Amino acid sequence: MDLKSGYPFWAVKNGLMRAFPQLKADVRCDVAIVGAGITGALIADELASHGHDVVVIDQRDAGWGSTAASTALLQYEIDTHMVDLARHYGEARAALAYRACSDAIDMLADKAAGLRDVDFGRMRSLYFASRRWHTGALRDEFELRRRHGFEMTWLERGEIEARYGFTAPAAILSRQAARVDPYRMAYKLLARIEKAGAAVHDRSPVTRLDVHARGATLETATGGTVRAKHVVIAAGYASQQYLDRKVAKNRSSYAFATDPIEPGLLGELAGTMIWESARPYLYLRVTGDGRLLVGGDDDSIDIPSRRDARVDGKARRLASKVGKLFPGLPVEPAFAWAGTFAETEDGLPWFGSQPRTGPRMLFAMAYGGNGVTYSMLGAGLIRAMIERRKHPLSGIFGFDRVG
Repeated sequence: MDLKSGYPFWAVKNGLMRAFPQLKADVRCDVAIVGAGITGALIADELASHGHDVVVIDQRDAGWGSTAASTALLQYEIDTHMVDLARHYGEARAALAYRACSDAIDMLADKAAGLRDVDFGRMRSLYFASRRWHTGALRDEFELRRRHGFEMTWLERGEIEARYGFTAPAAILSRQAARVDPYRMAYKLLARIEKAGAAVHDRSPVTRLDVHARGATLETATGGTVRAKHVVIAAGYASQQYLDRKVAKNRSSYAFATDPIEPGLLGELAGTMIWESARPYLYLRVTGDGRLLVGGDDDSIDIPSRRDARVDGKARRLASKVGKLFPGLPVEPAFAWAGTFAETEDGLPWFGSQPRTGPRMLFAMAYGGNGVTYSMLGAGLIRAMIERRKHPLSGIFGFDRVG
C-alpha cells in the first residue's frame, strides 16, 4: 500500500536510521506485532517492558509507512469536539476520552525522556474560530471542557491579535500539547526493545496469517514463520484488509516544512501549535530546529498517482493560507509531502478484537488526527486485553462501543 508522496521531512532529516534483519527463521513468541511504525513500536515497548516475549515484523523498512509522513501534533483535543462526543456517547465517556488523551501526552513525555533526542517538546495549543459564526460552538466547547477541569484560557479577538499577530473572532488556548519526531521515536523504541531481547524484523511481508484457538501463525515472504499466542495488527491503514466491516474512510492529507526561521520572527509560534475550527482544518507548529511545519487541505483522494500530482499545488495553497495569517513569516516550502489519512466517523480510534477473528487477534488502529497519542493509549489497552484485564478505555475505543 502506497501511503505517502513527495519528501516527508522526518525521512529526509533522519535518513534510514538502520535496517533490522529480515525474518528468515521460524520463531515462537507471546505476541507478534505486524507493523513497525510508531503504533507498533509503542505497543511492543509496552509489552516487552512488562515481560512479554515480542516479535515485530513489517513489510517495509521500520517507520517508513505513515509514521514518516506524520506531522505529530500531540494534543488532547480530538478532531471531534467534546460536545459532539458527549451527545453521541454521553458526557462521562466524552470526558474520559479527552482526559485520556491529555494523560497520553504526559506518558509520551516520560517515554521521550528515556529515549532522548526525539525532538520532544512541550507546547501550547491555540484552537481558533475560522468564522464569526463558529464562536458559539467554540464557547460551548470551552465551557464543557472547563467543567471537567481542563486548563485553558478563552481569548477574544484583541488578545489573539496582541499575542499572536493574526485576526480571529475567538480562540481556546490550551496548556497541554507537545511535539515529537515520530519517525525517530519509533526507531529508538524498536532499537531499545531489540537490545533488551525482543526481535524486530523489517522488509518481511506477511503472506499468510492463520488465527486459531491457541494463537496465530504468520508466514512471511522471506521464508520465516512466526507462531504466537496473540497477534496485534498495527499495520496502519493496511490493517483494514483484515476486518469484516469498514471502520474508516481513507483520505489524503498534505504538509510542508520550511527552512529554519529566526526565533524573533516566530514569536509565540515557537511554543504554540495553531489549528482552526474549519473542516478540513489548517494547522501549524514549529520543529525543534525552528522550521514551520504546516498541514491540512485534506481531500478524499485515495489514489497514489493522483495524490502525487497534487503535492506541490497543495503546498503552495497551504503556504498562501499561512501567509495571509502571518504576512511577516517566510513560509516557502522546503519539503512537501502527502500521506494517507484514515478518518473514523466519530474521530476515535479502534483497539481490540472482533468476533469473527476472536480474542487472539487484536487490532491497533490509531486513526484520526491524534494518531500518536492514541497509539500511546492503545499500548496500555492492548496489554490489558492480552493479560485479560479490564481497561477503562475499551468502552470508548473498542469495537463494541455503542452511542
